[in-house]
Formats: sequence, structure tokens, C-alpha cells
Amino acid sequence: MLTRVFKLAENQTTIGRELQAGLTTFAAMAYILAVNPAILAATGMDKAALVTVTALTAAIATTIMALLTNYPLALAPGMGINAFFTYTICIGRGVPWQEALGMVFVNGIIFLLLTLTGIRERIIGAIPHALKIAVTCGIGLFIAFIGLKNGGVIVAHPATFVAHGNFTSAPVALCLAGIVLTAILIARRVPGAIVVGILALTVIGLFLPAGGNRMVTQLPASLVSMPASPEPVFLKLTFQFLTRMNAIMLALPLVLTLLLVDMFDNIGTLIGVTKRAGFLQPDGTLPKAGRALLADSIATILSALCGTSTVVSYIESASGVEAGGRTGLTGLTTAALMLIALFFTPLILAIPAAATAPALVIVGVFMMQSVVEIDMADFKTALPAVLTIIGIPLTFSIAEGIGFGLISAALLALALGETKRMTTFGYLIAAIFFAQFFKLPPF
Repeated sequence: MLTRVFKLAENQTTIGRELQAGLTTFAAMAYILAVNPAILAATGMDKAALVTVTALTAAIATTIMALLTNYPLALAPGMGINAFFTYTICIGRGVPWQEALGMVFVNGIIFLLLTLTGIRERIIGAIPHALKIAVTCGIGLFIAFIGLKNGGVIVAHPATFVAHGNFTSAPVALCLAGIVLTAILIARRVPGAIVVGILALTVIGLFLPAGGNRMVTQLPASLVSMPASPEPVFLKLTFQFLTRMNAIMLALPLVLTLLLVDMFDNIGTLIGVTKRAGFLQPDGTLPKAGRALLADSIATILSALCGTSTVVSYIESASGVEAGGRTGLTGLTTAALMLIALFFTPLILAIPAAATAPALVIVGVFMMQSVVEIDMADFKTALPAVLTIIGIPLTFSIAEGIGFGLISAALLALALGETKRMTTFGYLIAAIFFAQFFKLPPF
């Protein structure tokens, strides 16, 4: 039944490979179960309830994506957007978290309308093909950078912004060894190389001191725990900001920013992961793009109702693709593990960052391999592509990296009189990014 429903033979995959890929994706993104509640709790939301809601929304949204598209995409509350929700909307602007959830809901309704009218699909079509490849590469650099940061290989520095970490510390040394180990396993075509690497590093971490009496891998006090009730945040969204004109004017730029960042983070991830999986057509079109965007729109509405910031497609889905995932069965596996994790949260959280970081670095290398498809000999193609590739990791935002690329491509085309290099919709999107970057009305 699974073979027939998910068209495994047609996609040249097997049940075992899909299950393994789903496990790989889950291992790469399980950190969200701890990180998302930690960020959103700063708004006053109940942290225990947020753990439950994070897992539930990830599982439901990923299942919807799997059933609608049969793509190996996993979804969960987005990193970056959750920080914007907490530190800009709630803390920076003084908006109660209940009202902020209302803004996320309005954002989701707009998303749904844009999807049903086909506008979001036209936005994907407005991105030049070379930029779509550049997005894939930029996300690859982004993932690799996140991996190196999580593993302590790269650290912040007041003078040079970044510098290398302490290579003699056990966690960093384990991460570096893990990169080499995983690379060797992949080069030798060992099945499940990424998962094997994560598990091996987790076990080794049990015997490596991280300072004091702590080991790199900490054994949890208990293996099983009951999930907390989502009631403190479930259906708590409010819409007072829609009842007063001054509140509407305060909310408008916040909702538009949510819309812009969310839309292009999702589009960028969708392009990057599906390109790596081989679904993106040579002309840059994506089959079932409308269904994927519909699933994403539903996920945004779902997140507001359940009580968390926007749920988005996860770039860590690329790790499952590299492990062989090609169908929605990968996503369903990840979704099931999210639900199971609610009962085994202590065990899941015991996997150290040093064990998952090498997987992200390796996936980043895989995604960067697409750079050879960009015509770097043509400067008019190379400049927007390179700005996109470096803009994504350096701004820590997929959306802003795409903005750099589209603005530069539009300005070059207009200045050189080659206006047909981009569509009218492409120029419009570039103009919106320009207005957002320079804080022009209504941003």
C-alpha cells in the first residue's frame, strides 16, 4: 500500500530508505523542540505548553505537506520568524503575545488567498532560473554555517565578527571528527551515513568530558515523560489590533514583514530542497508547486490557532533528501517521530549539538554542488547569483538573500536596457524588497 500511495517505485526509492530519510530529517531538526519554546517563552507564553505545541504543529503540518504533494518536506515553527515574533513584535513593540498570534493568523489568511489566486506560484515563476540555483547554493552555505556554529567550530568575535572556536575542547573536536567521519562514510557509500554519524558521535560523547563533571552527551534523568497540556496557548489568539485605526497602522508593517519573510523563506526552502531532490524542472518550474504552497498556507493558519509563531518548511529537510528521501513517506516518518518525541523528549534532547552539526555541514556541501549550473562567465548572471549565495548566510535570512539577488538583477536589467531579463512580477517583488530594506512606506 505504501509503495502504491507514495509511488516509491516511480521515485526510485524504498520503504526502508524513506524511513531512514525521515529519521535523518528528524535528527537534524529535533533541536526545534527545545529552541522554539525557549525563544517564545520570553513573551510570557507557557514554556511546557510550547514544547507540546511545537511538536504537534510540526507533525500536523508535515503530514499535510506529505499528503498534498508527496514531497519529502518537513515543517515546524521557523527559526528567525520566532525571534521576530518575540523580540520585535512582542518585546520591541509591546504587543501582547495573544495579539501577535492574531497577526500570524491574518498573515496566514493572506497567504491562503495569494495561494488560491495563483499569485504565490507566479512569485516563484518570477525568480530567474539562475537565482533559483543560487538560492539552493545559498541555503547550502547557510546550513553549513549553522552546523559550524552549532558545533562551536565558528564563534562570534567583536573585531572580525566570526572566528574559529577552541579546537581543543571536546565538543568542538567531536564535531570536527564527525565531519570527517560522515564524509568518509558518504564517500564509501555507506547506507544511512548521516544517521550512522549522528548515532556514533552521540555514543562517543558519553565518554568525552565537556568541563567540570559533565560529558558532551548527557544521559537524561528519565527516558520517558508525559506531554504537557497545550491549553495555556491553544486558541488564545486575539484581534484587538483590528478594532482601532492606530492599532491597525502599528500592525500593518509587522504583518507585511511577517508575510514577506515567511513567503520567501518558504519559497527559498521549497526551491532549494526540491532542486536537490531532482523535482525542479530544467526550465525552473516546480510540479505541484500550488499544492506545496497551499500546505504551507494551511500550516501558517494552524500555527496561530495552536499557539506558536509561523510554521514553515525546514531547510533541514535537505538532510533527509541526501539520505535518499524522495516522497511524502519521509515527511510522514518525521511527523510520527515528532509525536513520539513528546514522550521521549529527554532522550531526544540528549543528542548533543556536536553530533548533529556535522550532518548540517555535509548537507550544505551537497547543496553547494549546484553552483556549477550557474553561468559565472556572464557577469549579469553571476552578480545577482553571488549576492544571493553570500547574502543568505551573512544576513542569516533566506528571504533577505533572495532580496539582494532580485534587486541587483532588476537594477542591472533596467540600467542595461534588457528589461526582458525579468518578468513584470519580478520587478514588482524587487521593488517590495527595496521598500522593505530602506524602510519606505508602509514598512
